Amino acid sequence: MIATLVVVAAALLMVRLGFWQLERRHEKEALLAHYAANVATSPAALVALWPVHESDLFRRVSAHCLTVVGWQAEAGRNRAGGSGWRHIASCSTGAEGPGFVVDMGISQSSASPGWKGGDVRGRLIWAPTGQPLVARLISAPVAPTPMIVSETAAPGLQPTADPDPASIPNNHLSYAVQWFLFAGIALVIYAIALWQRARKKA
Repeated sequence: MIATLVVVAAALLMVRLGFWQLERRHEKEALLAHYAANVATSPAALVALWPVHESDLFRRVSAHCLTVVGWQAEAGRNRAGGSGWRHIASCSTGAEGPGFVVDMGISQSSASPGWKGGDVRGRLIWAPTGQPLVARLISAPVAPTPMIVSETAAPGLQPTADPDPASIPNNHLSYAVQWFLFAGIALVIYAIALWQRARKKA
């Protein structure tokens, strides 16, 4: 009796997770549609959008990097599809507003470029966190940082590939199907186990 309750409860939980993934699928579709609309939205100053929200991503924004206070190199691709190091500058803005980061382009070297700052314009996305998957699973998520992918590369660099909302996967339907399958398989296996036990008793 207890085993039956445990199996049924587990199956119901997996079915609930499946329906939750279907809900997330519709939410993701709406968000991706909003991102696509943002691509055609008029440019805005980054400071006017602060604090940046998920709904602001993929807008074309502008900002002034008063001083570069640090560089970070991450794997990336240029507009031609070639791979390399994307160079991300941490910028201070003085009295203009909060600091921000900007992807200034791609090169084959991880060495920091000589760009010292200036006006930047490009698409707004979240900066890479650098947090490993295992760390994300066992610790609190790192707060996202807004990043401008500059449409004009720094001297000596190639422009980074333009952020595209269409490249964001929406896998929630497949996740939902998986949860429903897990629930069905669990019930079938348990039913077979009960049938075999009944045969042995007979």
